[in-house]
Formats: sequence, structure tokens, C-alpha cells
Amino acid sequence: MSQHATNFPRQIRIPATYIRGGTSKGVFFLLGELPEPAQVPGAARDNLLLRVIGSPDPYGKHIDGMGGATSSTSKTVIISKSSKADHDVDYLFGQVSIDKAFVDWSGNCGNLSSAVGGFAVSKGLLDAERVPRNGVCTVRIWQANIKKTIIAHVPITNGEVQETGDFELDGVTFPAAEVLLEFIDPADEGDAGGSMFPTGNLVDDLEVPGVGSFKATLINAGIPTIFVNAADIAYTGTELQDAINNDINALAMFETIRMYGAVKMGLVGDISEAAGRQHTPKIAFVAPPKDYVSSSGKRVNAADIDLLVRAMSMGKLHHAMMGTAAVAIGTAAAIPGTLVNLAAGGGNRTAVRFGHPSGTLRVGAEATQKDGEWQVRKAIMSRSSRILMEGWVRVPSC
Repeated sequence: MSQHATNFPRQIRIPATYIRGGTSKGVFFLLGELPEPAQVPGAARDNLLLRVIGSPDPYGKHIDGMGGATSSTSKTVIISKSSKADHDVDYLFGQVSIDKAFVDWSGNCGNLSSAVGGFAVSKGLLDAERVPRNGVCTVRIWQANIKKTIIAHVPITNGEVQETGDFELDGVTFPAAEVLLEFIDPADEGDAGGSMFPTGNLVDDLEVPGVGSFKATLINAGIPTIFVNAADIAYTGTELQDAINNDINALAMFETIRMYGAVKMGLVGDISEAAGRQHTPKIAFVAPPKDYVSSSGKRVNAADIDLLVRAMSMGKLHHAMMGTAAVAIGTAAAIPGTLVNLAAGGGNRTAVRFGHPSGTLRVGAEATQKDGEWQVRKAIMSRSSRILMEGWVRVPSC
């Protein structure tokens, strides 16, 4: 050995739970069980989570960490008893970059939201009288990244979280117990202009140098999202991952559109700032229903869906659909005149079923207009979650 072993840092172990939530996976921590320097926001926390996941990884494999080298599987969650009135737990989500030393705290993960309630119950964060012996436990979650309320309806059997069941979710191999999620007042009132539509328009003309000019719906609901028509960027809306993720020109085009859309939404001041904010906004493209074959080989019939949606996450086409983007889809579909609503056939809608690369998903939302401003009180969808492993994660001490 070139150096004596005592010159290297020892490994420390941190209590952690590895959970599938929806079509994502993440490493969950209790805030009070993190090393003290990582219990507050800052470099110590970010560096710890990067090492847990195994980033930055120039090989793009996450061999030396818990990440899965995709945007769906390079996620971290920190949970604590809530400091907010009428809430049970605070939920903080960190999207870990794969190839950069960067943790993005700018948005939520809708898929992992489905795992927060069950984790909170299993860790004893709710008062015992709130958890039925058998039935459904209502967990009031404060989503700390975007300062929004999520209500999770968690099934309970014999006093424990019920994780197995017959609810099937496209993009997840095995059935599980259904978890109903309510995203309360999902439109963002914060960092993108103070309204659901930051430009004031249901549809904008988005100018993207080097790409072109096309119609776009820019919406803040669930997560800031840019919707464009598939046909305007030479796609059909039936694409699977390989059609885009193996095309470096396509990836560059989507990232350019995303960056210019971020500026137009007021999320960033300039293009260079947008490049460093990978998690938000999302970009998605929509099309009217068409028959296609999903990534699992299952046929999706046009008659069974209202529209097609494909979404990019962290620079790649998502294998299914991000939960937060599904909230944006349901919200936009409920508002007559948006590109999402028009792709679904227009008119008034309270729910849509859309086709994504892994299959289909239904999401509901009810929109109302008050003083010329569109409002959505809540968006609703079902997910499932399952604990995959629990114990300790080990990382070299700093």
C-alpha cells in the first residue's frame, strides 16, 4: 500500500431507508439522524448526499453509490416532524445530478411523495391515535421545497403500513397497495411570476435561437413545466426512450428549449443560470391520441387515452412520467385553451388519462376562474410505494 491505512478516512454509517415511490426510487433519511453538519442546508449536506448517491460520476453508472444513474433513481429525501401547523411531517427532496457535483433543491418529486406518508407512519412520526388499526391513515405533508401541502392516504393493516396489493402502475413491474395523493393548491405562487401562468397567457410564442419559434404553454403547477406540441418539433408523441436519449442533437434541442423557456417563465435571469438548474423547469411534448407499443411491449390503444405526453427529466426522456409533471398535465388539461387541453380534444375536463412511454396514467384536477385568474384547488392521482431495504448507508467521513 502506498500509504498507511490510518491516513484514510473511516466509513461512517447513517440510518437510511431505500424506497420505491411511484416510478422512482430514493434514499430516505430522518433529519435528526443525519450527521449534525448535514442537519442544516449547505455544503455539508450536499456533499453527503452526493457521496451517498455516488455523484459526480464521469462513468454515468453510480457503481460506487446508491444511485441508479437515471433521474428516476438518483434521489434523496429528508423527513422530519412538521414545524407547520396542521401538518404531520416536513418533506424535503434533493435531486442529485449524475455527472455534476450538484444537488437540486428547486422542486418536488411527485413519485416519491407517495412514499413519504408510509415512511412517516413506520417511523412513528404521527401520534398513535392518528393511525387506525385497519383502514386508511391521512398524512398531512408539508412539501418544503415548494411550500405546498400534499395529503397522502396510506392504507393500514393490523396497525402497519400496507405495501402489497393489486394496484398496478405502468412503469412498475409488480402490483402494490394504492396510495391516493392530493396535491393542494398545486399552482406555484412563488419564484415564477406569482401565478399559474407566469406570462399571463395560456399559450405563448416561444422563440428559441437556433431551434425555431413555436407555441408553448408555460405553467406552474406541481412543478414548473413547458409544454410544446410534438408535431412542432418533428415528433409524434409515441416515442420511447431510445428514440430521444440516443440522439445527442435531440437532447441538445430539448435542453435549449428548456433554458429559454425557463427565462421566459421568470425562473432564471439568463440562459447560463438555467443551465445550472437541471431539475426545473421540466419540458414535455403533447399530441392527440395514437396507438403505440409501450416499453414493456404492451399495446396502448388510442381509444383508451385522451392524449399522449412525453417528458424530459434531468436532460433525458423519462421512462414513464414524473409525478409532479403529471400534476401539471392534469392541471393544464382542466383549463380550456392550453396545449395540453387542446391535445386532449379541448373543452371542460376534470380528469385525463394520458399515454407515456411505459403505459398510461390518470390524473384529475378541477379548475375555476376567478377575477380572470385560473385556480386549481387540488390535483389527485394514485401511486404506490414499497420499502426495498432499511438499515444504514455507509460513506467515507469528511
